[in-house]
Amino acid sequence: MSRGRRPSAGDLASRYRAIIADWELFEGACSRPLPVSIRVNTLRTDLGDVRRRLHDAGIGAQAYPWSETLLRVDRPVGRRIEHWLGLFYIQEANQAIPVRVLGPRPEETILDLCSAPGGKCTQISARMSNRGTVVANEPSGRRQQALLANINRLGALNVTVTEYRGESFPLATQFDRVLVDAPCSAEGTLRKEPNLRSGASLSTIRRLAGLQKRLIERAYDLVRPGGDLVYSTCTFAPEENEAVVTHLLRARDARVCPISLPFPTAPGLTEWVGMSFPSEMEGCVRIYPHHLDSGGGFIAHVERPA
Repeated sequence: MSRGRRPSAGDLASRYRAIIADWELFEGACSRPLPVSIRVNTLRTDLGDVRRRLHDAGIGAQAYPWSETLLRVDRPVGRRIEHWLGLFYIQEANQAIPVRVLGPRPEETILDLCSAPGGKCTQISARMSNRGTVVANEPSGRRQQALLANINRLGALNVTVTEYRGESFPLATQFDRVLVDAPCSAEGTLRKEPNLRSGASLSTIRRLAGLQKRLIERAYDLVRPGGDLVYSTCTFAPEENEAVVTHLLRARDARVCPISLPFPTAPGLTEWVGMSFPSEMEGCVRIYPHHLDSGGGFIAHVERPA
């Protein structure tokens, strides 16, 4: 992208059109209602069982070809008994990708640094088959209520909840893997949040970018040598994405691992108006609403050298 005048964040097209190659597809997806998707909770059941239950109730459910746990359903299902029993979690398809990249395994010790409302920490627990330890950190008491409710509803028995500020989480323990699903300007949720269709304000983006840099540094320090860190957001803003990972690379001896996924994505940026990023940023992924007919966001996979 050319290095000209910094575009206004209040105008999504002028700000991002130059970095989204298939803009018409992006714009078309953003104008459509967001599909309903659910993640089957394998701690309680399997995809076939949930699909049969929904079919018997006259609800269509289509599996995503690249996932063994995600279903796209043809109507809202939040009030169904299967939801309250914890057989599934209502989750946008793109929101299931960071944990896939994290790759949790049974018997590991894993930290979800910014955990509420619990979609990702319960997904981690399911991938670990409730074996090992998941620490779900959430400093907000109000948000902890939703986090605890989802942990209990989904039967994530190996999850412990803490309430530290993420940027000052104690360094006494090192983790095999750390997930930072960072607080962000959430531009990628514009299909369900109409107020974001003009983009987030630059003041919001800059304020959050400062917090994100502190979070990713602390998260990296909590990863054991040879362990993995995944940083993700649900925004398009390079200041909150590539710039934050670049900050980590300059502050720590971190290494970006290229991400390969079985569906279309866009690579991370190496340039944004007024800023240059290392070539390693191309190994990160940007997910736009038209890629999965879902929301959008950014994912980076970082390794701490042994």
